[in-house]
Amino acid sequence: MLGRTIIIHSLEHAVAALRAARELGCAVTLASPPGAAAYTGALWFREVVKEAAREVPEAEFTAVLDCGDKPGLVMAAFRQGVRSVRFTGGKVQREKLEALAEQEGYHLITDSLDSLDLAEEGDLATACHAWLAAP
Repeated sequence: MLGRTIIIHSLEHAVAALRAARELGCAVTLASPPGAAAYTGALWFREVVKEAAREVPEAEFTAVLDCGDKPGLVMAAFRQGVRSVRFTGGKVQREKLEALAEQEGYHLITDSLDSLDLAEEGDLATACHAWLAAP
């Protein structure tokens, strides 16, 4: 991971997080909400992240799509070009996905993410700055 994690729900959220990271000179991880791969899809997430990167090209970031406990969503995300995913499923499935991720150069995250969720934040810029600047 490159820096603190911010959960995004829209392009506006992603851009706010990247702008704050750029202004503070730090890296940030853009993460989808828990289980988002099931309802937003990997393509939506991938395109939101791409567009945010176009709008704030100087920002250093990684992006993680949360696939919950669904191994099929992990596989679909990898096929659709999402390089980093979070998986919360069982040990047997996790071990198989970890082997695949290592072999193919993907990143599988199985730990919880300490994060700021922008869903309830009114002032996105202030929230992102405060979160990223905190010790």
